[in-house]
Amino acid sequence: MNRRRKSAFIGAAVLGLLAAAGCSASAGGGKSESVRIMVPNSPGGGYDTTARVAAKIMEDEKIESNVQVFNLEGAGGTVGLARLVQSKGDGGELMLMGLGVVGAVFTNNSDSTLSDTTPIARLISEPEIVVVPTNSKYKSLDDLLADWKADTAKFPIGGGSSPGGPDHLAPHLLADEIGIEPKAVNYVSYDGGGPLLAGLLDGEIKFGVSGVSEYKDQIEAGQLRVLAVTSAERVPGFDAPTLMEQGVDLEFTNWRGLVAPPGISDDDKKQLIGLVNKLHDTDAWVDAEKKNGWTDALATGEEFGTFIESENQRVEDVLTKLGLVK
Repeated sequence: MNRRRKSAFIGAAVLGLLAAAGCSASAGGGKSESVRIMVPNSPGGGYDTTARVAAKIMEDEKIESNVQVFNLEGAGGTVGLARLVQSKGDGGELMLMGLGVVGAVFTNNSDSTLSDTTPIARLISEPEIVVVPTNSKYKSLDDLLADWKADTAKFPIGGGSSPGGPDHLAPHLLADEIGIEPKAVNYVSYDGGGPLLAGLLDGEIKFGVSGVSEYKDQIEAGQLRVLAVTSAERVPGFDAPTLMEQGVDLEFTNWRGLVAPPGISDDDKKQLIGLVNKLHDTDAWVDAEKKNGWTDALATGEEFGTFIESENQRVEDVLTKLGLVK
């Protein structure tokens, strides 16, 4: 599908989903009566968890009385991004996003980019985990990597993000580091943590790569085993060594934040940043970060916008280096 046809398809998908949901993008519509947070992938993933935790705390702490969270899936988050850009001037809408959307813009040839949005705040960062079902034969990272290298094409691995997202970038960087040609990796893309979990438990893939917070409950329940975390240091609450500890010279960190439509007023932008600052200062948010293995990474407004620009360049460089985009 060429770029023009793909863009038309995404645009049509957005309009169809909006019609089905009974909502419409407002051009210059100003701030709405409630704050709405769009999650641009399926329920159960990292974006979804972060958005719903933030919304609940805002309401519980009486920061905002009515915070709605809704999911709009498709094309690695770029369907949601296109919807956000079309909602020009709507100061009541936010999109929970992160490194995955940055990458999806490149791999999906999206006409809408994060440069078209209004940066509000980066919230948190978190490492990825290499995870297998507890009934997997792999008890150590060394054993898993040995089999992966021996028969890469017949060794499917999975992630809850589309090509260019963190769950895609991390294993490809891992492959490159241990001597596997990145183009040879048999990567299966799932739309979020929920579908990825099903793929893991059903044996569709040999291992999964996901955000550290997404499977905390399943790990504690004994369904999944963590073989490694991609951070520089171990994550409290997760009994797993880092890649570096196990002889793999790789550190990788994901992040998540909020952007608003283009063309919102300065007052709306200040109000939205103010909501995030109030959220950030609550004990409940600090507790949520600890519970989910998140690292505080607050950056607002122009600081966040500059960070997004640097991430755009970094992701493009990595995808080009790995031969995953031209």
